[in-house]
Amino acid sequence: MHPPLDRPHPDCHEEIDALRTCQATNSKLKFWACNEIKFAMDKCLRAEKKRLLANMNRDFEDKRQREEDAYRDAVGQELTFDEYLKKDPEYVKAAKDAEERKKKYPDLYARKVRGS
Repeated sequence: MHPPLDRPHPDCHEEIDALRTCQATNSKLKFWACNEIKFAMDKCLRAEKKRLLANMNRDFEDKRQREEDAYRDAVGQELTFDEYLKKDPEYVKAAKDAEERKKKYPDLYARKVRGS
């Protein structure tokens, strides 16, 4: 399934036009006639999405840090939540215990692979 094609897809307009032309000229009984064009369009749309997401998330860490700083200033806290957890003795002990359990029972924490 693909996203709505009436929205602008600047990287894939040729593939979209080719698919529309193919669907308009071929009979609905020959539903396989446009498969290759559809596969090319799907590939193009995936590449476009990957490029757009990479562009959107390029400065993610900087944005997150600015938001966290603004939140701390607004609330009046000096520590981040992660810093607080690192100083909390109960959390540190629980994390250490969890790591020891993982080492002691590695089979319980191993990722299961489907089909095996």
